[in-house]
Amino acid sequence: MSAQTGTVRLLPWPGPEGNPCYLLGDGTGYVSRVADNVECVQLGMADELLDHAADMLADRKVTLAQLRFLTARMAEALRDVRRIAESRGARLPAPAYDGLDESDGPESGA
Repeated sequence: MSAQTGTVRLLPWPGPEGNPCYLLGDGTGYVSRVADNVECVQLGMADELLDHAADMLADRKVTLAQLRFLTARMAEALRDVRRIAESRGARLPAPAYDGLDESDGPESGA
């Protein structure tokens, strides 16, 4: 893909019927900014959920229903975070090299 046509971005929300939703662009448009904001919210919610999970697991009075609800929300958050990681990883520039040099291998002691 050339610099003129932009890049493909996996959006942080699913498309119709739960399929991946992609955006083609240069990363500066309205939908890209909305996606950035949604990612920020999703990561913030995952962080808050982790704190809540720690509190719940420390509470001996927590019920099975509460733990199931927590687990369901954590699964949702993990799916969101995985999608964000895939999206961001796909947009990283390719490495400037093809692979490891022989001197970079584990047997060289480097």
